[in-house]
Amino acid sequence: MSKISEEKLKRLKKAELAINKNLFIICAVITLIVMTMVVIEFFARGTFPPSGINFFYIGVLFLYSIHKEILRWLEKKEVERQGEWFVYVWIALVVILYIINFLTKSYFSYSSEGVFVESLGRITTVALEVSAIFILTRLSKAVKMSLEKK
Repeated sequence: MSKISEEKLKRLKKAELAINKNLFIICAVITLIVMTMVVIEFFARGTFPPSGINFFYIGVLFLYSIHKEILRWLEKKEVERQGEWFVYVWIALVVILYIINFLTKSYFSYSSEGVFVESLGRITTVALEVSAIFILTRLSKAVKMSLEKK
């Protein structure tokens, strides 16, 4: 590889690393917003309508994950494993909400009018989607490692 193309590749990797840090911050902020909204929705027992932000959130998280994988495939070793925290926090939140709902004898699964509220199911879906994105990135890493061994 020529010196010019090595320098261009180095600048590209540096720029992409900066973009990845910004995407992580965006994901972290959106995660906090979405978690706050779903917790309010859960405890409000149907008083608030579904936020409708879940699809957008999963899309942004997916973009961050794909970008991080591109960096990994470009062999940038400094890519941090921050994304897995999204999985841990979502799983913890869902488990806590299920425990609260269980201990209150499904109080938060029904509105004050006695109508079943789907908020816990939507929160579970988001947590599983976040986990699926995490598994896909782990699979990508395993494929890369397998290819490097050959």
